[in-house]
Amino acid sequence: MEKQPRLLASQLLLKNSLFEVSLNRVLLTWKEVATKKKRVSGGIHHPFKVGTSHGVSVSEILAVRELDVDSGTKDDGRWQKMPQKSTEAYPYAFTVSYVERAWQHRWRCSDVTFHCLEGALCQQWVQTIREQLTSLTSRPKHLLVYINPYGGKQQGERIYEQKIAPLFTLASISTHVIVTEHANHARDHLRTEAELKKYDGVVCVGGDGMFSEMVHGLVSRTQRDNGVDQNSPEEKLVPCTLRIGIIPAGSTDCICYATVGINDPVTSALHIIVGDAQAMDVCSVHHNNTFLRYSVSLLGYGFYGDVLADSERKRWMGPARYDFSGFKTFLTHHYYEGTVSFLPATDILGTPRDKTRCRAGCFICQHNGQLYSEDAPEICETDPDVPDSEYKGGWRVIRGKFLAINAASMSCACPRSPKGLSPAAHLADGTTDLILVRKCSRFNFLRHLLRHTSKYDQFDMTFVEVHRVRRFRFTPRYCQSDSELDLRENGKKLFSQICRDHPACSCSPAYSSWNCDGEILPHAAIEVGVHCQLIKLFARGIEEQPVFEDLPNPVVPSSWNIEAVNRNQPKPKQGDFVPDAEEKLPDFGGTPKKNTSLYDLSLAPAVPPIRRWWQCHRKVLGAWPNGSLNHTSGSHQGHLLGTFKQPD
Repeated sequence: MEKQPRLLASQLLLKNSLFEVSLNRVLLTWKEVATKKKRVSGGIHHPFKVGTSHGVSVSEILAVRELDVDSGTKDDGRWQKMPQKSTEAYPYAFTVSYVERAWQHRWRCSDVTFHCLEGALCQQWVQTIREQLTSLTSRPKHLLVYINPYGGKQQGERIYEQKIAPLFTLASISTHVIVTEHANHARDHLRTEAELKKYDGVVCVGGDGMFSEMVHGLVSRTQRDNGVDQNSPEEKLVPCTLRIGIIPAGSTDCICYATVGINDPVTSALHIIVGDAQAMDVCSVHHNNTFLRYSVSLLGYGFYGDVLADSERKRWMGPARYDFSGFKTFLTHHYYEGTVSFLPATDILGTPRDKTRCRAGCFICQHNGQLYSEDAPEICETDPDVPDSEYKGGWRVIRGKFLAINAASMSCACPRSPKGLSPAAHLADGTTDLILVRKCSRFNFLRHLLRHTSKYDQFDMTFVEVHRVRRFRFTPRYCQSDSELDLRENGKKLFSQICRDHPACSCSPAYSSWNCDGEILPHAAIEVGVHCQLIKLFARGIEEQPVFEDLPNPVVPSSWNIEAVNRNQPKPKQGDFVPDAEEKLPDFGGTPKKNTSLYDLSLAPAVPPIRRWWQCHRKVLGAWPNGSLNHTSGSHQGHLLGTFKQPD
């Protein structure tokens, strides 16, 4: 990386210690000025007292504020206790708020306060940092916010007012807030009334249902403004220019898990503030050249459709209705006959079973997203005498009896299924993973479901197949007309409680329902097409966690340097290995035992997920200038000390 010229550098006071603070267009760094090393018992150097370096990316600085030291308040009116020693010798101060990474993909807002000798220098720092923040054009300044007060545990308004609004105010983001009053309120407002040119993005406070409303409203508005006919399955849709933000506050937060890695409101708000952008594919669903809905996560027929249909009649149970309906649907064990036709995704990187996860800066999404045009061959007419599976005009046709037909446009990970429905599905590669679960025994189907919660491959079963596709169609064995559909619905109203919905009923219904992102589709025969990178979210994808536990060859990012403090061994050179510790490591501050030749390392304060002691009995360390690190873990005894220092 090319070294950036310094914009400003000074010696400032931080927590009664003098630091060399430097700012360029990429990083704000502060390093403690070297002083006489302090020692602890046993002659071991204290790892936190020797030139520890810290840094934060300018793109992740949220705000900078000048402090009124005399009154102890910041310029936003918040009170802060000031160290007496600092206020006497360094009477001027400013605070930088920045993103700090916490455990399990969580982000938090942290502050660091620097004290200056002169007021002019303090103002210069504040002005220079603000100029750099202003140059970040990807950050939103005006947002349209929709709050669902009824979703989840009905905490949407409270979450926004107590946790999110103060962060937006801190970052100088103006908002127009609308509390929705009925279903599809946000969708209808975006379609017709909203003056979208006034905003840099739209934000929903709710769950996946609220997000789906906003997608429908925003995509429909964009197509209408550009004269695109949504009822044509072959139509190329125009991508939306406004980004969508999600503040999770619903019953399900699948989208947040797939794009951020956690359903944490503060984390999502910080992604919005820093102006992240994550493209996402959207599937359009049609029936007889009539547009039905858009899908961004899951289309499920059979098991997942039946679960949703049954749970809709039990909303009074709250989120527990999904567990009850899932258990009931599993007992009924209904299968459905039909024909699945799909256009395989060819000449792309990645397969549904390659174990490659979609992460921040995903190369597969970038590569595959550039390949696709909307041109696709037409399917030939099917012949009832052809074999069970056959290629026709580039399309593949599969007939059979299915317990479940699922199309996953993302992993669909959640707390109960950490891997998700399709672990290797990608957010923006222009494809969806089509999962076909054929008729099997209850026991085998249970095995398949349980594998979603374990490390085993849920597709490694004879009755399960998965395909990465660009388009697909499904036709039930007994195709129904609209009049037949009305008759069927009337029959369900009369007899469903007597027979069809009873767990002990052995009757196999002719049709299931499609679960489209938590909404039931009115037709079983559908056509689905994937529109590559149609929308963008305020997210960056799931970041790789810089945690080295349980990894055979963990790698430290190349932006870090490892500085070893001598403990009975010289500083390692390239390729050197630190010998194994044959005995228990001492607690911090203790005297190292004989033959314990390990290096004292302190973990970088800028990396909270690993700012803690590694507990072990035996470890092997290898440290190289390029930042790689090898270790093996043992029992949880003793401590290993270490320091990751960022480059100057």
